[in-house]
Amino acid sequence: MEKRVLGTISILTSNRQGNSLAMNQLLTTYGHHIIARLGVNVNRQCVEACPGLITLTLDTTQEIITELTAKLNAIADIKASMVIMMTE
Repeated sequence: MEKRVLGTISILTSNRQGNSLAMNQLLTTYGHHIIARLGVNVNRQCVEACPGLITLTLDTTQEIITELTAKLNAIADIKASMVIMMTE
């Protein structure tokens, strides 16, 4: 069994409305690895093609965090980066 880690993925999207379906489907698929999710409306006055920031906390393997980060980065208008905070 692979070693579990505690990590975060920060997700910046330049078009919250435009890619929310693809992103949320992916996050639902990996939902059992996600222990916390925080979304921030970067520009409250924006009503169309708005930026957004989401931070995920995950308790899983480093391989899963790396895989999810790569899949998020494959979605248009999304930039995702990961940090491994603690290992077993």
